[in-house]
Amino acid sequence: MKSRFAMFAAALVLSANANAAIAQERPCHSPDPVDTLKEMSDAIYACWRPPAGTAGMSLTLQFSLRRNGTLIGKPRATYSDLGTDPQLSRAFVASILKALDEALPLPFSDSMGGAIAGRLLAPRFTAAIQGAS
Repeated sequence: MKSRFAMFAAALVLSANANAAIAQERPCHSPDPVDTLKEMSDAIYACWRPPAGTAGMSLTLQFSLRRNGTLIGKPRATYSDLGTDPQLSRAFVASILKALDEALPLPFSDSMGGAIAGRLLAPRFTAAIQGAS
């Protein structure tokens, strides 16, 4: 069972790593049902707007969601590369928390809600470096 959780978390991180560099097809607050991990990531990242000057910064949050798409408890940072400017670092973290606040609750399909409920998620938010491909 633990290996399934590890694979699930790894799949989420892998699908999220290029989040800022990929144009989102799903708009923020879309009412369309979320039925896959990719759709879940897209729904959250569609609401994220990294502040100017934060290119290359990265933060991994760990959290769980209920079957109705709402947050369980508070997200916890498990990794960060926030640079040396404390003001930009705070703005970067605030932008991620704002994206979660705007994206949630996610409109999970019944099957996705049942599959995701209580599972530990760990998406990584990385601001794209301009000119990177």
